[in-house]
Formats: sequence, C-alpha cells, structure tokens
Amino acid sequence: MATQDADPKAGKAGTADTQLSQGGRSDDYRAGFACLVGRPNAGKSTLTNALVGQKVAITSSKPQTTRHTIRGVATTPTAQVILVDTPGLHKPRTLLGQRLNDLVRETLLEVDVIGFCLPADQRIGPGDTFIANELKELRSMRRRPVAAIATKADAVDRERLAEHLMAIDRLGEWDAIIPCSAVSGSQVEEVRDVLASFLPRSPQLYPDGVLTDEPEMVMIAELVREAALEGVRDELPHSLAVVVEEMVPREDRPEDSPLLDVRVNVFVERPSQKAIVIGRGGSRLREVGTNARKGIEALLGQKVYLDLHVKVAKDWQRDPKQLQRLGF
Repeated sequence: MATQDADPKAGKAGTADTQLSQGGRSDDYRAGFACLVGRPNAGKSTLTNALVGQKVAITSSKPQTTRHTIRGVATTPTAQVILVDTPGLHKPRTLLGQRLNDLVRETLLEVDVIGFCLPADQRIGPGDTFIANELKELRSMRRRPVAAIATKADAVDRERLAEHLMAIDRLGEWDAIIPCSAVSGSQVEEVRDVLASFLPRSPQLYPDGVLTDEPEMVMIAELVREAALEGVRDELPHSLAVVVEEMVPREDRPEDSPLLDVRVNVFVERPSQKAIVIGRGGSRLREVGTNARKGIEALLGQKVYLDLHVKVAKDWQRDPKQLQRLGF
C-alpha cells in the first residue's frame, strides 16, 4: 500500500500559529482531502454523512442527486479527513451531465486519496468498469492512492459480499479494499482510518468543530431539493434545480424568538413537471416545504418561514445561459 510522507501542498497546511491553535498535534498527524467517486446512487453521500457524523450531503434513492462537491470534515485525534463528495460519473446525455463529469475529473486531480464506492447490492456493471478505467488512466498520469469501498454491505449476506469483494479485486489494482455499511455504521471508522492512512503529514486544515465549508444558502437549496425529490417519478430528479433568492430576518420579532424569511425558487423544465411538484391543490408542495423547513431549522438553529415558488425554465439542462444562472 502506498504512503505519502511529505505534504506536497505546504501552502494549504496552515502556519505554525494555526498548528498551535489547533491543539499542538504531533508530527505524525495527517490531514488532507479524500474524494468519494462511483456511479450514481452508489452510496457516496450517505457514506460522507456517516464519516462526518452529521448530515452534510443530501441523499436520495434517485440517481444523480449530488450536483456540487460537498466537503465534509471528519476530525480525530490522529487525522483530519476532508471528504469531497462528487456527482456520480456517468455517460452524459446533456450539457449538465457533461459539466458534472468534468467537475469529478477536476476534483480527482486535486485530492490526496480516492475512495471508489461500489454498492454490494448491485453487480459490477459497465458503469463501474467505466470509472475503473478512468481511475487507471488518472493513476498513469498522476499517482493517487485508490481504496475500493464496498458500500451497502448490510444489504447482502456474507456469501454475496464475499463474491462482490472478489469481483472488485478483479476490476482493477487497488491500494485497499474494504466493505462497509453507512446505514448500520459497520466498518465506517475503518474506512475513515484507511483513507487517513494515505494522507500527508500535516496539521489540521480546519478547526475542531467544523463539519463542512458549504455556504448556508447552498445547504438550504440542497435540503429543499432533497425534499422535492422524495416520491417523484424518475424523469423529474434530473430536471429539478433550486435557488435561494433571499434570506431576511423578520422585522419586529422578539429577540428571544427570531424568525428568518427564506424565499426559494424551484425550477423545472416543463409545465407538466411543475404540476407534479405542486401536487393536487398544492398538497405536495406543502409537504416539500414542511420536510425542508425541518432540515433548515436544524441547520440554522432558529425558526424559519419557508416561501417556495415553482417556476418553469424550459430545457435548462441543455442551455448554457440558464445553467450559468442556476449555478452550474
């Protein structure tokens, strides 16, 4: 297994003052960036949340949920693993899909270690082979340790898991192979320790207590999109985009009972999709708002009035100008 003894990114490690302010970690302390890759719906976001110990990435049974690289920070007495959760690599059908793939490839070139997630409840398929070949090409250009992670191990019996691990071994050359279940918590700490073992020696890059560096507005938009994705038909998830228009404290509220007005636009590509999101008599949109508001209030630690509006942005996934306007 490859190890890295020196930090090639001295500039990001911080100053001596930073090291002292973060508890004077020993010279053996490791810190750096780990990227989780895999085909859509491979369990990357769920594993990110389990490793961090708190929800920092939205999850859904629908593929292609993740559209941004979400950083989660897992800090232990011996290492700090900064997790970069990427969109799933896939054969793109739209300009959005191509941009998401480009985002993944750019991220892979910048991290210290890669975790390749392969769900145990699904056979190794063309999508996994595609990613394995991409990683092989990457390693030929720039050496990066890759740990193959058999996610969703709780969903299969021991015999099936053993078959899956052997199939992973045949798929490519890996620096480590490890099964885990983010749902049950089995082997999650071991996955974190394996990833940490490939990081450079470095002081902490983030202070204790920091779990993510995502802006609040991005997190709020993601929570709304997660709520909107629940229970919808397969064609809708790809067509949903969410933008937080404004966050304003409500005036004339008591100091001990503040209220934040949050205005959010949910964009779809066709009027028929707008009808799906709103539901009969607005019932579905109210449900989306209720579920999203709970997550937003937990994130912000205060009461929120969530004002949702559903709008049509025709074929936005294929329109460069609209993609830019929506943050892609």
